[in-house]
Amino acid sequence: MRFIMDLKLSKMSIEDLKSIKNVLASEFDNFWSYDVLEEELECDNSYVIVAKVGENTIVGFAGLKVILDEADIMNIVVKKDFRHNGIGSVLLENLINYSKDLNLKTITLEVNENNLSAIRLYDKFSFDKLGIRKNYYDGKSDAIIMSKKL
Repeated sequence: MRFIMDLKLSKMSIEDLKSIKNVLASEFDNFWSYDVLEEELECDNSYVIVAKVGENTIVGFAGLKVILDEADIMNIVVKKDFRHNGIGSVLLENLINYSKDLNLKTITLEVNENNLSAIRLYDKFSFDKLGIRKNYYDGKSDAIIMSKKL
């Protein structure tokens, strides 16, 4: 694992989103479309951050939605070439700290049962497995529901 020394986090802007529009599916993941992310940026209950290296190279993003006294993690995505460098941990830690700052009680998420890297990340941050959503992803893979008390 190489650690990204000059990693900077900031709130995602529409300009940030536009800068990754053409590579969103190919260099990140294809389950979050440009239109969905654009809607989340405009939503008052959503918090979306980007991780950048250098001046403007976006290497990851993450978002959550605040619902009453809970946070629901919508995504944590790291650019394929930058995975396994601790960026996901930095993004998740930021989401947890943001939720604590808002005095939220819990953070919940769904993760694909086949996404072992993500499951290990959530385990590392002491998320508990609450249940399963059968055939949640493309009608094939189950989602593991995980939560963390703050």
